[in-house]
Amino acid sequence: MAAEPVAARPVLVTRARRGLGRVLVTLARSVGIFIPVFFVATFVTFALRAMSGLSPARLQLGEDATPEAIHNIESQWGLDRPFLVQYWHWFTDVLHGQFGVSWVNGADISTLIGLGLGVSLSVAVIALVLGAVLGLGLGTVAALRRGTWVDRAITGFATVISVMPPFVVGIVLVEVFAVGLDLLPSGGYIPPENGIGPWLAHVILPALALSFDVVADVARQLRTGLVSAYRENYVLGALVRGLSPRRIFFRHVLRNGMGPALATIGIKFPSLVGASVVTEWIFGLQGFGRFANDSAQAGDVPAVQGVLVVSVVMVVTFNLLINIVLGRVTPASQRGV
Repeated sequence: MAAEPVAARPVLVTRARRGLGRVLVTLARSVGIFIPVFFVATFVTFALRAMSGLSPARLQLGEDATPEAIHNIESQWGLDRPFLVQYWHWFTDVLHGQFGVSWVNGADISTLIGLGLGVSLSVAVIALVLGAVLGLGLGTVAALRRGTWVDRAITGFATVISVMPPFVVGIVLVEVFAVGLDLLPSGGYIPPENGIGPWLAHVILPALALSFDVVADVARQLRTGLVSAYRENYVLGALVRGLSPRRIFFRHVLRNGMGPALATIGIKFPSLVGASVVTEWIFGLQGFGRFANDSAQAGDVPAVQGVLVVSVVMVVTFNLLINIVLGRVTPASQRGV
């Protein structure tokens, strides 16, 4: 009886090594893609100032500034140096997490981005968790009850909420839970270090407003993936071997059918962080999206450049995490299909 676990250890060790090897290969490939993408993205981002024709001198002195005054201010900002010299100086600062100072108010851009990013990440993480949990649950139920009224009801519900703009949902939520029931605050933000309860109370409504689109897309993608998986020959083979429906679902169908839903989650998260400008206005949040919008409208090029670099890093990093999860969960990814 004791010999079986000992004999099984080499198999477990081999599987663990193979799993680690797949993770390392995925990391190496992703890093190999990330480095040139990041380099090109930063170069194009930095070139925005030259292409835009904007200058800190014109923001500070106005359109009637003399050429001598413009030259003096641009010289103070180092804008009179060759383009590649400026880029390399800025790029090395970016690698150290420094994005320079604002043309508008002289504030440190890294600090401003950090403050806005903290607010947006709080909302985006809660929205993603709500959207993923509800979407995975609805998609699973729809697939298991495919062809029934339950499936049609869930599909119709996902279609309806997918076309509801987040700012409309946000206004309704404020009217119901903040004004009508007086259960939650209508706006503002409290950092989590000041209390998890107050923090959650201030982010739950904007997170819920942003989660509707995630719920709809994840539910539809998961339902489609699971229904397709049920039609595969390996499911028929599992039924012939007498496996229980529960084991067939969790062992074969779910693992092979959840790939599109996971990929959808990976795509949604960066957009939740940066594309919620109107929602942040409704709830009075000074988030990352609102900072990006205000910086673009003010012509604050260094701030816009910092926003773009952070956005690129977020997109690549989260997609890397999703690729690792897909490689560990879905059998097709493990085989390199």
